[in-house]
Amino acid sequence: MRLSAMGDVAMTVPVLRAFVNQHPDVKITVVSRPFFKPFFDSIPNVSFFAFDEKERHKGFLGLLRLFQDLKELNVDAFADLHNVLRSKIVRSLFALIGKKVASVDKGRVDKKALTQPENKVFKQLPTMFERHCSVFKELGFTVDLSSPIFPDKQALDTEIIKITGEKKQKWVGIAPFAQYDSKVYPLDLMREVINQLAKNTDCKILLFGGGKKEIELLNSLCSNKENVINMAGQFKLQQELQLISNLDVMLSMDSGNAHIAAMLGVKVITLWGATHPYSGFAPFNQPMENELVSDRNQFPKLPTSVYGNKIVEGYEDAMRTIAVEDIIRLL
Repeated sequence: MRLSAMGDVAMTVPVLRAFVNQHPDVKITVVSRPFFKPFFDSIPNVSFFAFDEKERHKGFLGLLRLFQDLKELNVDAFADLHNVLRSKIVRSLFALIGKKVASVDKGRVDKKALTQPENKVFKQLPTMFERHCSVFKELGFTVDLSSPIFPDKQALDTEIIKITGEKKQKWVGIAPFAQYDSKVYPLDLMREVINQLAKNTDCKILLFGGGKKEIELLNSLCSNKENVINMAGQFKLQQELQLISNLDVMLSMDSGNAHIAAMLGVKVITLWGATHPYSGFAPFNQPMENELVSDRNQFPKLPTSVYGNKIVEGYEDAMRTIAVEDIIRLL
């Protein structure tokens, strides 16, 4: 069970791919929001159970119905990869009927030590992928992530090709937004990144985002550039996964797009502001040199937050210490 957010759900995918490859006799049912179903469609031995937040599974009585629905599947064990109130209730009900249960340890104490302004303990914490593997190990299944398996690049449907054209160039995806402003690279610098990339006619830049405001900003970034295309709001999630799987590289903030690209085996360059890869949320199977972080010599309190939701006065320009040239070099 893992209900949200998009990036966190995407981070379960590489672990499940490894699990089913190493334990082909085990069937997994993923419980999550219906929107995320396409993440799991291509994984063998994995079924999807849609969590109906608005009606059937709403509130405490809804969680009791969810438990009854899942119990009918005759599961042998329950892996709680979310460890929030909802999943705790369902997990406890399974434990009461004698099923094996295990839950993810989010490492809150260590994350607090990493992000506190004083007496900071600056060290790499276990990744969320490792934490997920620990849950399955507690249930009796070891999962080795050292030789990851990725799906083949997906065929692009005609709706996508009408907008992108056939792939004849290097495709660079850029997702310049995140949930919190402290994780977003300054727009003027991102514009410079795009302008420099666009000078290379052997390169096509595809911009990703969502929502009216983001779409307007993305339109401004691709203005008067033939090889820069705004993909935001154009496709359903399944089509977007097709498109991302065909990228040569994705440039992203610490956000869901990074994890989606990584789960598909795409090279990912991430930019980090208030947050830091040491918290365990770096995208899967990416080398450290692909993670560009803000300068801690100038901003020693970094990271100031695990999720980027804490505002620290004087740290608004921390991401300006990530040079445009360093980004271009990695792309």
